[in-house]
Amino acid sequence: MASLENQLPAEKSVGYLGPRGTFSEEIALNFYRGVDGKFIPYSSIDAVIRAVEAGEVAEGIVPVENALEGSVNITLDTLAHEVDLYIVKEIIQPIRHNLLVKEGTKHINVVLSHAQALAQCRHYLNRQYPGAELVAVDSTAAAGYQIASGAKNHAAVGSLRAAELYGLKVLATDVQDNPNNSTRFIVIAKRPVDSCSGKCKTSVVCQIGDEDKPGSLYDILGEFASRKVNLTKIESRPSRSGLGMYIFFLDIEGGMVDENVAAAVNAVQAKSKWFKDLGTYPVYTAEDIR
Repeated sequence: MASLENQLPAEKSVGYLGPRGTFSEEIALNFYRGVDGKFIPYSSIDAVIRAVEAGEVAEGIVPVENALEGSVNITLDTLAHEVDLYIVKEIIQPIRHNLLVKEGTKHINVVLSHAQALAQCRHYLNRQYPGAELVAVDSTAAAGYQIASGAKNHAAVGSLRAAELYGLKVLATDVQDNPNNSTRFIVIAKRPVDSCSGKCKTSVVCQIGDEDKPGSLYDILGEFASRKVNLTKIESRPSRSGLGMYIFFLDIEGGMVDENVAAAVNAVQAKSKWFKDLGTYPVYTAEDIR
């Protein structure tokens, strides 16, 4: 397990996807418990990332992948194409969704939540409320706030903390479709971590040099296989340089202090048309930060 000491410099600030009551805020409150600083909510994932880039906050917490719905594309695309930031921590958080209503609600015609949350609960919602309209908003907590503000015959999918903050009734708990629902959150900053001990991961993005050559991706992946380096994730995203052209996100088990990892990453960089290092960072679970 990685050490949790000195996670945030004194009197610094952390941005997260707000408003209060989101899972991002829950991560922030647990992860930085007892540390001097302040938390600043932002209305979108993009706004959190831009705040870190602009120096408004020292670090930002954003979701990057869900076990049921896959990657959060806005996080990947912004980190790859639009900012020069590093991943400095990763936290894997189990996600438990709840159906929240204003006291006295008898009928539910509309269900609000973040698009990913709605997708993670769609079978439950279709079964229990087949006629309800599902409406995506900026965050699960924003959905709770709207319900509390008086939207009639509306419900929200959100956290128990959101219910407490906004005075909502919990109509049903654990409404996610799969009990294994969890989300990877990453903490981003302007500088990479100096060192990483314990469980570490390295992330890079690359565009293959000979994209049209058969076996070019195999050639890249072979650099890891030949050195017995494990990849925990491979994902392609549009390169924005032409239709059918892609970049690849690679999550690598281990850090650049490991000779085999460093050798594989350097070999991939040499073979890439474009390459971006997103950093080596410690990985935590929810149990580590409680």
